[in-house]
Amino acid sequence: MHESPVDPSTVQHLLGYALAQARVAANRAFFQAIGEPMQLRTVEFSLLMLLMPGEGLSQRQLAQALNLSAPNLTLVVSRLQSRGLLVRERNPTDRRAQAIRLTTEGLSIARQAHAISLEMEAGMRQLYSPAEWALLLELLQRVSPGAQSANEEPARAAQRQATRAPIGHQRNNINGI
Repeated sequence: MHESPVDPSTVQHLLGYALAQARVAANRAFFQAIGEPMQLRTVEFSLLMLLMPGEGLSQRQLAQALNLSAPNLTLVVSRLQSRGLLVRERNPTDRRAQAIRLTTEGLSIARQAHAISLEMEAGMRQLYSPAEWALLLELLQRVSPGAQSANEEPARAAQRQATRAPIGHQRNNINGI
């Protein structure tokens, strides 16, 4: 059987295909620059970046920011803690909660990984104008689960309010008020 070239036009219009192809390129660059040399997974890198400002964050905050379940986040935190990159401390304002912070070594690794990520992205940025790069990031953020849930909540609140008003109005009419 003679193999003919694949026609990509059948899938190029699909968001999932475009995202998957972009992710392949981004993952390849990440693993060559950061993943293998620093022994960090993408989610671990993201967690370090979230903790880099120095404010201790709760596991709940981190799980929401990373869109991870609590058990999966616990595994990631435990891996990084076993490497000596972060610590869990009692939250000073809520003794029931834990604050997760970078250790000195963790902050050093986070800063190094951040610098490398900026260099890595510089190669990708060359393909776009600054405006196109900003637009790309904005559009990708709109597709992210966090953005979708943030957009859905005001819509749900408006829908709840809209459904309450007629019920309250009907109740008042029923009671003759």
